[in-house]
Amino acid sequence: MKKIFLTIIVVLFFGVFSCSDEFTENPRLNVQDLETFFLEEENVESAIIGIYDLMQFNYGRDWHSVFLVKLLPGDDANAAGGNSEDQAQLQDIDDYANVSSSNVSIASVWDLFYRTISLSNLVIENIKDTNLSNKDRALAEAKFMRAWSYFELTTMFGDIPLRLTVPTSAEEFGIAKSSRADVYAQIQLDLTDAIASLPEKGALADNFRVSKGAAQALMGKVLVFQEKYSEAIPYFQTVISNTAHDLEANPADVWGINNEFGIESLFEIGYVSTTARDWGNLAWGGRNESNLHIQLMGPRGDGIFDLTGTGLINGWGFNLPTSKLVTAFETAGDVDRKAATLITEAELIAAGGGVDPSAASGGVIWDYEGAIRIKYATNPDDSSDDGVKELNYSTNFRLFRYAEVLLLAAEAYNKAGQDDAARTELNKIRNRAGLADIDASTSGNALFEAIVNEKFLELAHEGQRFWDLVRWGKASTELAGTNYSSTNDLFPIPITEIDKNSELTIADQNPGY
Repeated sequence: MKKIFLTIIVVLFFGVFSCSDEFTENPRLNVQDLETFFLEEENVESAIIGIYDLMQFNYGRDWHSVFLVKLLPGDDANAAGGNSEDQAQLQDIDDYANVSSSNVSIASVWDLFYRTISLSNLVIENIKDTNLSNKDRALAEAKFMRAWSYFELTTMFGDIPLRLTVPTSAEEFGIAKSSRADVYAQIQLDLTDAIASLPEKGALADNFRVSKGAAQALMGKVLVFQEKYSEAIPYFQTVISNTAHDLEANPADVWGINNEFGIESLFEIGYVSTTARDWGNLAWGGRNESNLHIQLMGPRGDGIFDLTGTGLINGWGFNLPTSKLVTAFETAGDVDRKAATLITEAELIAAGGGVDPSAASGGVIWDYEGAIRIKYATNPDDSSDDGVKELNYSTNFRLFRYAEVLLLAAEAYNKAGQDDAARTELNKIRNRAGLADIDASTSGNALFEAIVNEKFLELAHEGQRFWDLVRWGKASTELAGTNYSSTNDLFPIPITEIDKNSELTIADQNPGY
C-alpha cells in the first residue's frame, strides 16, 4: 500500500512573519521554544515530514503549482483551458506574452520554495549540534530538500538570494542576490552531505523518502547543468550500477497507480484519495492531500471531448499536447511510448469517442492541436468513490526518475567524448519504448541530437523541456514562430520581493522585465 505523508506540520512551522508581507517566508521564532522542541527525536521527525508536506503543496497548489509553471514554456504542451483568458497568468507564461514581475503563479513558485528552504534551514540550524540518534538522517533529508529547492529556483530565476540561516529579526530579512555559480556550489555542498548519510533506496522504511541514489542522481544533474560532464559521470555510474534502480518494463507502467514509488522513481510526491473531498470541503487555494491537478489537466468536458473507449473521465482542459510532440512520436515510429503519453483525435474517434469544437467557446477548442494527454490522465481508478471522484485523485507526481538519469548520463558521456557509453544508456531508453538500438555509427553532434530528441519524447509533459532548450542554446530555434525571446530564458523576480527586500532594487531584476 502506498505510504504518504500527512499534513502534520505543527503550528511552529506555519507561523511566519516578515518585513511587511515579506521577501521570503520564514518560520516565526516566538511560537514555541526551539531549543527544547528540537531536543526530541519525535519532533525532529515531524519537522522533516513537514518539509515533504511543503513539497507536496509546492507541486500541487491550485493554479500556481511548480508543476504547471515549469511545464508551460516548453514546446511539448499548451496551456489550453476554456479560452485565452482562462487563468491569464498561465496563458501568459505559455505564450511568452505579457510575462511580468506581477505574475501571481511565478510569485507563488518563488514564495513556496523559499518557505521550504526556510523550514529546511530551521531544522538544520537547530539539530546540527545535537546528539540525537536521527540527526544525521534528518540533516541529510533537510539538505537534500534545500538543494532541490535552490536548484529549481536558480534554473527558473538565475541569480537568487541564497539564505542558509533563519533570520532572528526583521532587519535580517534583507539579503542580496548570489550568483548562480555560488548557488550551485552550495547545492553541491548540501548534496555531498546528503549522499553521506541517506540510506539506499532498498533500505527505505518509508517509500516516499529520498534515498542516497536520489541525491547522487541530483548531483549528477546539477553538474551537467554546469557543463561539468566528466565530474557528473561517476555519480550517474553509481546510480546506474545500483540494482535498486531500473526502468519499469513498459512506458505505461511508469504512471500506473500500482507502480508508485517504484523501481524507476527517485523523487516522487505522493497524494491520497482518502480525504473525501467534495465541492463543500475542497481546500481551494489551500492544502489538499489529493492531486487536484489531474482534474485540472483532464480533457475538457462540456460536450467538447467524448472520452468513450478511453476509460478516462473529463477534466478542466489544461495542458494539451502540441502537434509538434505528436509529429515527433510519429516520425520516430514510437508507438508504445506515444500511447502512454497522448492519444490523437483520430485514435480517440477510432476508440469510440469524439471531439466537438462547436461545444467550445466561440466554436474553437483553445490551444487544441489534435491530441489529448494520457500521461497523468484522469483515470477514475486512481480516485475514490468517497466524496467527488474528480477531486480525489491519488496520482503521484514523479519529479525525478531513472529514465532521466540515463538520458543525463548519455548526454554527459557524449559531451565527454565517450560515445560508446552514451549509446549504451540511450539504447536502454529506446529499447524500453520498443525502438531499435541507435545506429552504432551515430556519434558526436549527431548522437547529441538523438539524445535531445529522445528526451523530448521520454520526458514530455514533465516540465524539463524548456529549461533544457535554454541551457542547450536551442530555445530560439525550437521555439521559432512563437513570441519567445531570450528574455523568457528566466522568470522575473517577483516585484513583491524586490519591494520588500532591502537588499534588492529594480536593478537586480532579470533582463527584460
